[in-house]
Amino acid sequence: MEFYHSLPVQIRFNDVDPAQHVNNSVYQEYFDLGRIGYFKTVTGNPLDFGDVSLVIASFKVDFFHPVFLHDSIAVKTRVSAIGTKSLEMTQQIIREGDAEPCAVSTSVLVCFNYREQISEILPEEWKRMIRYFEHEEVSDK
Repeated sequence: MEFYHSLPVQIRFNDVDPAQHVNNSVYQEYFDLGRIGYFKTVTGNPLDFGDVSLVIASFKVDFFHPVFLHDSIAVKTRVSAIGTKSLEMTQQIIREGDAEPCAVSTSVLVCFNYREQISEILPEEWKRMIRYFEHEEVSDK
């Protein structure tokens, strides 16, 4: 699986717990940064949470290696599947110089109308831009 979006993340001192590694709860923040950066790159605009946007319906993380304060890391993000109202994202946190990810996340995001408070069909324009960015390597859900 190829990742075409990568976002470097600066590890902050307060991200580290007494065990001297990035606390597991902080990984969600890193994955959020990756998602936001991905959609800004793909669509050219930041997500608009006052209109039609995306909401996380499901989120899973597998941890493989600890991340430490002075590590250089990046969040790699891709859309792996597109459905009618939702899409699936796969993300990895990679330490610079390592081939294996430190953590892998899969999430399902639902298209959501924040004004009406209802789910909506994913706009065709979003699907087109995602498929183009991902080199058509996105499956249907």
